[in-house]
Amino acid sequence: MRIVVSGSIAFDYLMHFPGRFKEHILPENLDSLSVSFLVDEMRRGYGGCGPNIAYSLALLGERPLLVGSAGSDFGDYRAWLEGNGVDTRHVLIVPDKYTASFFVSTDDAASQIATFYIGAMEEADKVALGDVGVAEGDIVIVSPDKPAAMLRHAEEAKALGARLIFDPSQQIPRLTGSELGQAAHGAFALTLNEYEYALYKDKTGQTDERIRAEVEVLVVTRGERGSDICRRGEEHSVPSATARATGDPTGVGDAYRAGLIKGLAAGLSLPTCGRIGSLAACFVMEQTGTQEHRFTPDEFIARYEQSFGDSMAIAQVVGVAIGDWWRVTSDA
Repeated sequence: MRIVVSGSIAFDYLMHFPGRFKEHILPENLDSLSVSFLVDEMRRGYGGCGPNIAYSLALLGERPLLVGSAGSDFGDYRAWLEGNGVDTRHVLIVPDKYTASFFVSTDDAASQIATFYIGAMEEADKVALGDVGVAEGDIVIVSPDKPAAMLRHAEEAKALGARLIFDPSQQIPRLTGSELGQAAHGAFALTLNEYEYALYKDKTGQTDERIRAEVEVLVVTRGERGSDICRRGEEHSVPSATARATGDPTGVGDAYRAGLIKGLAAGLSLPTCGRIGSLAACFVMEQTGTQEHRFTPDEFIARYEQSFGDSMAIAQVVGVAIGDWWRVTSDA
């Protein structure tokens, strides 16, 4: 079984606005909205939903296969990912375009305003999952990317017999209700945050009951209030892990999905999968940047124990897997 991550590959430009956006937006004048926010901090880093998820999966002991498209400036980024355990062999390089770029400003209330330059991501739908060897039993997460690529990869994953995790999140506004419903239909899991879930229901016209009938597992994250994970006949409210600091929230959801997938791949219970995801998200929240976090097996297991109690459920799966990965890479 392999874990395949399909998603955007981008450079992140993370900025901080010293104030609150809502204090500078007049609801009665939204039709003529024109605002400018002077930020006091900016940093450029590696990002994109696909690599973010893959990076955290690699930290958890997996060697995920990344699927997507990048530009002529991807060389150093590729070396970074490969050096951290991500398989980039099937990333399509578009020589005459730059890698996509994500610009996001975060205010003092952790509200965000973002824009995304598509760049080389425009070619992402040219990658076929069959050509990269996806097979029955693999886990494929389709995360935000060019909409056409998301729809293609979702259908291909199901046709090839893989367990599809559909994660439309930021691209819900760009997909129609019928496209969203078709991609999620028959998926193993659908993952959204609570705002995205409300938007998904509004666009598809589907009820909670209909959505739960369409997918085997529904995951809705709720920030500090944890997450809800539903499987046919099961409902679990998973508490949030305890963060030691508050940095930038960008990439937190990607890390959650990585932890969730790690647990699912290991056959752990749904609540345990959600706890691993929540803890992985905390490591990102405590930093600025989506791939700045690191942890050792002992650190991860100790933090799990502090937040949730008994860590025996993950000690062998996470600890041994991570330990084996570090031994392999250090011996190479």
